[in-house]
Amino acid sequence: MAIANANILTTDTTLATLIICNNGLNDGTGSNDTKVDVHVIPNIQTIGSENRILNDLEIGAADTFTFSAERLILEEGDSVVCVGAAPTNLSATLSYLEV
Repeated sequence: MAIANANILTTDTTLATLIICNNGLNDGTGSNDTKVDVHVIPNIQTIGSENRILNDLEIGAADTFTFSAERLILEEGDSVVCVGAAPTNLSATLSYLEV
């Protein structure tokens, strides 16, 4: 599931926080647990292992992952893309600042 694959802004941007939420019901079986890859893709590249910053991050049902310890500087045309595995119960939220 692609969450975002578009320009963030037309100026340099600091990615402050990425929040990924697993909206699946926690039924105790783990059947709604899922994994996600996160890519930070420079303007002229396509999605690939060379721009993956999180790989197969498992997020349990009804759990949330927050990426906020490091700041990323995105230039014009760069994008952040999240790709989830089945089941597709993930949502993502970005917070950012223009610099």
